[in-house]
Amino acid sequence: MELRPYQAEAVEAVYNHLRTKDNNPCIVLPTGTGKSVVIAKIVSDAVSQWGGRALILAHVKELLEQNAGKVKALCPEIPIGIFSAGLKSRDTDEPVIVAGIQSVYEKACDLGAFDLIIVDEAHLIAPDGDGMYRTFLKDMKVINPKVRVIGLTATPFRLKGGLICQPDNILNEVCYEAGLKEMIAQGYLSPLISRSGRSEAKLDDLHIRGGEFINAEVEAAMDKDDLVTSACREIVDLTRERKSVLIFCTSVDHCRHVAEKITAFSGKECAIVTGDTSPGERAEILTRFKGEFVPADLFGTPKPQLKFLANVNVLTTGFDAPNTDCVVLLRPTNSAGLLIQMIGRGTRLSPHTGKTDCLVLDYGGNILRHGPVDMIRVKEQGAGKGGDAPAKKCPQCLALIHAGYAACPECNYVFPVNENNDKMTHTASNAGVISGQVTRTDYDVHGVYYCTHEKRYAEPGTPRTMRIDYRVGFDEFKSEWVCPEHTGYARDKFLKWWRERAALGCPIPSTAREAVSLANQGLLAAPERITVRSVAGEKFDRITRWVLKDRPGMREPGDDSAEIESEYPSNSPADLGVAQDYDPDDIPF
Repeated sequence: MELRPYQAEAVEAVYNHLRTKDNNPCIVLPTGTGKSVVIAKIVSDAVSQWGGRALILAHVKELLEQNAGKVKALCPEIPIGIFSAGLKSRDTDEPVIVAGIQSVYEKACDLGAFDLIIVDEAHLIAPDGDGMYRTFLKDMKVINPKVRVIGLTATPFRLKGGLICQPDNILNEVCYEAGLKEMIAQGYLSPLISRSGRSEAKLDDLHIRGGEFINAEVEAAMDKDDLVTSACREIVDLTRERKSVLIFCTSVDHCRHVAEKITAFSGKECAIVTGDTSPGERAEILTRFKGEFVPADLFGTPKPQLKFLANVNVLTTGFDAPNTDCVVLLRPTNSAGLLIQMIGRGTRLSPHTGKTDCLVLDYGGNILRHGPVDMIRVKEQGAGKGGDAPAKKCPQCLALIHAGYAACPECNYVFPVNENNDKMTHTASNAGVISGQVTRTDYDVHGVYYCTHEKRYAEPGTPRTMRIDYRVGFDEFKSEWVCPEHTGYARDKFLKWWRERAALGCPIPSTAREAVSLANQGLLAAPERITVRSVAGEKFDRITRWVLKDRPGMREPGDDSAEIESEYPSNSPADLGVAQDYDPDDIPF
């Protein structure tokens, strides 16, 4: 078995770490890049070249079978034992043992000494306390004080946000890391795409316990008939050309509800797998979903391959179905690691099934919450919460205020009570799942506001800009800036922008204040729709297209009765002043 270049680099990085340092290393590889091959190479070298003994630990039987199979394929002459109650095997004497942590955590003495212990899905090692991994590794350290531990994971952080590699932890340093975007670009993983939609999940009222949203609150918010119906109808519509759709739900009842709706709308069976599913039934369902073997029913009729499969907290790790070409997140998670694991179910390649990419439909606002999955970074523990306080924008004066205000303290605007306080959207999020992914979204414009903008701490004489805010939802705005006071390209761009909108005969302004004044007299064509270009991982969106209504007419000089009002008049007290609701250093030029 020939290793891929990055797999060989990972193995060499481990060896270099073990030679030069006395602590324990960790390898970070994205889901689907072949961690089991790296594990197999390390343990086969440990036995065949150095005469050592190696133990591979994992938490689910699927990983045990994968790892044992790779070691046998790479080095068939090495005896391999399996210690797992789920696999009905209790081998203890072989030079390589593959063990389920649930089966061995209190049986270190039964297995004897090892020189090397490799932990697959190493992010499951508890940071402290008496968890199974820590209990077992502590006993192994007594049996052989020189034992070395190597971890492998796709997500080197825990639910509460702590990095798994710390000086005082079991694992101490990341010795090698391959990036998700890098692996996709090199052709080792399937490209990820997301569906463009206008709405985002509204989860502000959910509470967090132990680093994750409280499950009962999530279930109550998500498992509503109108929400599930709308989402499932859209899922069926968007996956007509997809072959294998994996759906993550919030609870057993939610899973059943989703499966019923998917089946009704698609005319195809949507199977479910939960913690209550029997091992035999689970094995059959997964086999049908993978398309590896289709068993017959009691009458000898072959069962069809499953296109849709819904699950609850079962298929997040250790589930290998390369044919999965759509992942649906019908649940929010506050765990960046869990988000990566769920999306990772769709990153494996499957050219023989015609898979070219994997569609991610996010109904839980997860990508908006955590960012593109290839750019997620987690602060070390003790770094503090950081980040911005919850805020919202007043639709009347555009001030950014704390989310808790019922009325705007600047202009006394009273926010209406949201009677339909749904926690899930009817459409998928438009956030790009991979950094650099470009999406274009059309919005109807319900109002437009003009004001001047001056950078705080700017040098005297610094040109000011004109900011235009388009209201595209109740409290959602898209903004752009134009530059009447600049020179060169920026001024030319403004002239083109102005001439496309201004009433015939309207003068061309030379200052931002003058441009705002003319705009607020209704002398610019009202926007009807805009197109917004978003690039995942970038801070600013760009407005790239405008659909304008007819240009207004110019009033006659001195004719007060002919004064024109804008169809979307601005009520902002900042119209003729200086806008302060954006971070002055965060405009896109």
